[in-house]
Amino acid sequence: MTDAPQPPTAPARPDPSRWAGPPVPAADGQEPGAGVPKVASGIGGFDHVSMGGLPLRRTTVVAGPAGAAKTLFGAQFLAEGVRRGEPGVFVTLEEPAADLRANFRTLGWDVEAWEAAGDWRFVDGSPLAPADTSRRPDYSVETLTAQIGAAVDRTGARRLVLDSLSAVLSLHADAVVARQLLRTLILRLRGMDLTVVLTVETEADPDGSLSRYGVEEFVADNVVLLRNIREGIFRRRTVEVLKMRGAMHHKGDVPFTIVHREGLRVLPVTAASRSAHRGPRTRLSSGIAGLDEMTNGGVFRGSTTLVSGPTGSGKTMMVTQFAAEGVRSGETVLVVAYEESHAQVVANGAALGCDFEAAGTVHIRSLYPEAASLDDHLVEFRTLVQRVRPARVVLDGLSALERLGSPQSYRGFLLGVTAFAGDTDLATFITATPPVPTPFSSSADQLTGLVDTVIALRQREVGATVHRGLHVQRMRGSRHDSTVRELVIDDRGVRVGERLPTAPAPG
Repeated sequence: MTDAPQPPTAPARPDPSRWAGPPVPAADGQEPGAGVPKVASGIGGFDHVSMGGLPLRRTTVVAGPAGAAKTLFGAQFLAEGVRRGEPGVFVTLEEPAADLRANFRTLGWDVEAWEAAGDWRFVDGSPLAPADTSRRPDYSVETLTAQIGAAVDRTGARRLVLDSLSAVLSLHADAVVARQLLRTLILRLRGMDLTVVLTVETEADPDGSLSRYGVEEFVADNVVLLRNIREGIFRRRTVEVLKMRGAMHHKGDVPFTIVHREGLRVLPVTAASRSAHRGPRTRLSSGIAGLDEMTNGGVFRGSTTLVSGPTGSGKTMMVTQFAAEGVRSGETVLVVAYEESHAQVVANGAALGCDFEAAGTVHIRSLYPEAASLDDHLVEFRTLVQRVRPARVVLDGLSALERLGSPQSYRGFLLGVTAFAGDTDLATFITATPPVPTPFSSSADQLTGLVDTVIALRQREVGATVHRGLHVQRMRGSRHDSTVRELVIDDRGVRVGERLPTAPAPG
């Protein structure tokens, strides 16, 4: 094993004993009662799941199959340390440092500059293959810890990543020997007062047992599981904090994705919307004559309204008029269409007398469902909202995304959309088509429990004429008219007509 080449003018660093002072500040917003002090991971959303980040001066095992983003997890943790003035050491046990530098450059990290400044240091700790392939090479923990110690002394490092320990553990057929090797290594690292991430490769779908060496049961303080499971045409990545000794954390799998020039982004769903703690709620007009009357003055800001009904029942025209009302009110509007092109969205607005392109306040994004996974669609939605900062949002044809993953992952996506819309005080209209149209179907069960208002559309044939009907099935926090009213679409736009007569009982 040899230490990676270093800049000839690397500055000397203070003795690591200085780290025994006050704890390094944890991630912003660490929750009270989260347990031991923690440091920010630098991974968007993860510090919410772990309730503050990774435990300070403790060892965290990050385990997962090939392609689960373990190396990226560790590197992002180290990069965050550099940004916070906490130097780090990356011990590579498999990939050459040159390859890692090139990979990290695609994320916008200038690792070479960090190395030159003495804030980042690579150590090549990979086992040397013997000339005689019939025997296993001896691996010296003492030599590795000496290399790490030298790198820590030169940088004053506070963070350390070892990637991947499987390269060393696999050298030992005897699990007891391998476990003892790992225990010795971790004890040596604890003496350096470092916050450590160790990556370990697992089987394709880790279910709680990380490896045959019993890392999680006997050695590691903390265990984070990364999963990479195929769902339909995409793979779904999730993260689970399996354990953190002496520290609170949220339970269960949480989806994550990899974002260009950022890295990992975890997508937790906020348990309780912050909008619930705001002051009096304000209403705004839907732009549909008669609907504001039925909803006692319009929809609430920070609420999500589902418009559900069979194909041709008027869903898209309703939400288009909602968007047009925003234009007339001088508000910024975001329209995301999953089943129609940009030109079709503009044509819908023109049919209602509103020129979306000339308005300058309407942002239209037409997305092909199969172009991305559910998690990537959620990231795209959040990114659009943060960039455009709209007052009104339309998500037209959201049910087209249901075929991209399992019911569980689709529900997680919907939770992410509705929670984010509520927290950002948006007035959001969503359209969805029920899988089996029924007279009063309010869309798939996935959505109805997550939104604030449900507007169910129906169609009924009377002789040679198809009558459209509208029913405000539910509206949280407000009284509303629950009768079935006629939905009229003509050259004047969309409006609510008179109450429809009750259909005669069959037979």
